[in-house]
Amino acid sequence: MRETSRSGCPINLTLEILGDRWSLIVLRDIMFGNRRHFRELLAKSDEGIASNILADRLKRLVERGLLSRRDDATHKQKAIYSLTEMGIALVPVFAAMGEWGRRFLPVTEELSIRAELLGEGGPALWERFMEELRFLHLDAPRPERSVLGELTQAYRDALARKRGAGAEPAGV
Repeated sequence: MRETSRSGCPINLTLEILGDRWSLIVLRDIMFGNRRHFRELLAKSDEGIASNILADRLKRLVERGLLSRRDDATHKQKAIYSLTEMGIALVPVFAAMGEWGRRFLPVTEELSIRAELLGEGGPALWERFMEELRFLHLDAPRPERSVLGELTQAYRDALARKRGAGAEPAGV
């Protein structure tokens, strides 16, 4: 981890942590896919992240405080990765990036439906989603509503429309 930064600019400092090709993708998969183990993140990566890159990004994100890592009690060689409060606080950033991407880039319905719903729901939905992430990752109380469940179902529904059938993909 680098001790010095190019400047004290908040955008620069953020980019020094999140500005590579893979860090946001790893955080996205943990946040929206609830993928918590290395193998799960590797096998279900839509973008095909290499194992050495994934290992490096997980290590960096833990070092920078966006993720925590603990041993999995069910398996000696597995670790469970969890979002920290710092990582959970990125929900509005992901929502803004999703809205920007939907507006200016050639997205697909199934991969942009969660961004659409987060954009429509605005800050109130983002806060409910962050509450649920705190439950899933930080042992906070369970919220009454599962935003993650709603986002996942919307993705599955969009994928089914694309396929023309109700088949669920193996990687969800």
